[in-house]
Amino acid sequence: MRLYFIAIQFLTIIPLPFSVRCGAKDLGRSLAYFPLAGLTLGALLVGLNHVLSLVLPRGIVDLLLVTALTIVTGVLHLDGLADVCDGLAARGDRERFLTVLKDSHIGAAGAIGLVLALLLKYEALLHIPAAMKQQALFCFPLMARFAQVAMIVGARQARNDGLGSVFINGAGWVQLLLATMTTLAASLLLLGTRGLWVFVTACLFTWALNAWFHRKIGGITGDIIGFASELNEIITLLMILALSGQKVFSL
Repeated sequence: MRLYFIAIQFLTIIPLPFSVRCGAKDLGRSLAYFPLAGLTLGALLVGLNHVLSLVLPRGIVDLLLVTALTIVTGVLHLDGLADVCDGLAARGDRERFLTVLKDSHIGAAGAIGLVLALLLKYEALLHIPAAMKQQALFCFPLMARFAQVAMIVGARQARNDGLGSVFINGAGWVQLLLATMTTLAASLLLLGTRGLWVFVTACLFTWALNAWFHRKIGGITGDIIGFASELNEIITLLMILALSGQKVFSL
């Protein structure tokens, strides 16, 4: 359970009432528990949804849920999303891209990326049928944290500093196998056969992102991992919405 708590400490700002020892390679080893940390975030959202729904309309509740997830995760992955959007907008070579990633300021592309990402999450969650909402609240944080594992294991480092390199050095195929088993089992339990389609989509999308960044800059960074995580949250919600058969727009 120590590695699970390390995963919780890294992925959230949730305070623990005790200290957790973390060795040199424990961050990488904790990747096996990232999906469980995602399910923990999902449980928090489900509980919050139940309480808020007693007194507030769904539109406000869903906006508060997206806000709560953003706060609890410390805006960590959204920061990566913004940095990568700025890097892509710079349209330079590898060194230019990496330089933009290290810049702490958010440019126009990063700001637009943040707004669009949050709007897409909110709109997708809002339109998911009430009968599937609880499953969706568990599933999209789960799939995004699994995507982080899939991005890291076997990847090359685009640079030698940053948190991305710490995880890559400590992670192995055992962590990926355990994370895959946990994610697939939870997806099937939550969504049945629909969960398989969501899982396969997340795997293919994450693999495509990983391959593209390896071609572009020769590897990945912590910001790219955060970028992949945020996009997987959106993709998962959109997939659940599409598979629900709910029509978002009608003419």
